[in-house]
Amino acid sequence: MSGHDFPAFSIDEYRARLARVRTRMQAGGLDALITTNPANMGYLTGYDGWSFYVHQCVIVSLALDEPIWVGRGMDANAARVTTWLSDNSIVGYPDDYVQSLERHPMDFVADLMKSRSIGAGNIGVEKDGYYFTAGSLEHLLAGLPYASFHDTTKLIAWVKCVKSEAEMALMRDAARISEKTMAVAIDMVRPGVRQCDAAAAILKAQVEGHADAGGDYPAIMPMLPSGIGTSTPHLTWTDAPFRTGEATILELAGVRRRYHCPMARTVHLGPPPARLADTAKVVVEGLNTAIAAAHPGVVCEEVEAAWRAVISRHGIVKDSRMGYSCGLAYPPDWGEGTLSLRPGDRTELEPGMTIHVMPGVWLDDWGIEISECVHITPDGARRLCNFPQPLVVK
Repeated sequence: MSGHDFPAFSIDEYRARLARVRTRMQAGGLDALITTNPANMGYLTGYDGWSFYVHQCVIVSLALDEPIWVGRGMDANAARVTTWLSDNSIVGYPDDYVQSLERHPMDFVADLMKSRSIGAGNIGVEKDGYYFTAGSLEHLLAGLPYASFHDTTKLIAWVKCVKSEAEMALMRDAARISEKTMAVAIDMVRPGVRQCDAAAAILKAQVEGHADAGGDYPAIMPMLPSGIGTSTPHLTWTDAPFRTGEATILELAGVRRRYHCPMARTVHLGPPPARLADTAKVVVEGLNTAIAAAHPGVVCEEVEAAWRAVISRHGIVKDSRMGYSCGLAYPPDWGEGTLSLRPGDRTELEPGMTIHVMPGVWLDDWGIEISECVHITPDGARRLCNFPQPLVVK
């Protein structure tokens, strides 16, 4: 497929996804569901537009052959361009619903569902989703009095968790972009270079992609905490320069058609302190031990335990999870919100899952990240990126 083909996959692929979602709906006793998560909307229909700042959704009903896309009227043509849906399944609401104090887009959704006789029964909504507000639920409750609403925040996410071969082709493209971008990022970490200039070069590399596959915007901006900032993972950049004697963490993702392949590495300018150099070796050993333990049928907490066994021998403690499912995503997160590599998660790994194995260690005034995105295959976990793992010393 070329970079401009829409939708991103065949209609058969989308219908297979829809069938798996419907199977889960039937198992949960649902008649319909409303998804407002842009990644879920794209997963089921192909829809791809920067329109998630207004209310929009995709409705799946067991009584209808196709999902229904509902969004702002001016975005309806974007749905016609990017999705596999017929015109009857693309419905735009008038612009006086946008950010109005008098009416709400979910009033329009409720009226539409009643008009198509799918507004009663058990309906799923993403109660804990970033894009589903308290106001959305209030207006649906008022507009669909004969419906019973149930939380389906994770329903589609678990279907997305296992990737098809067509999806894996995009994940591999994203990995090549990630490799190129990380090389650019490491090169930019030099004494006197401003962090913002490094971020600009990183973003340029992400969007350029490579000769055979253009890149896409990431769900998370490049993170590059430096100096004492490495003690925490989620800082982006300032206009301060990189300094000799300090470390910088680089966490970024290559992105292809919204599919993310994240990677993290750590750079130190000048000879690193022994504690950082020694911890880097432990992190790499633990990372690869965890990857070696990740086989189909193994549960998530067993992978984390393999990592913890390594770091415990060296007196390192990490309370946060050390990995999570990733893939198709929109801001603000490239994670899928399903499995986590941590104690207590008994999710069994399956072929087709893609996981960001992220064993970051953050202490009082310093930290280190060295991570890999892996594909679970029938024979075990396979790294998607081919990039050196050791602490980079410049």
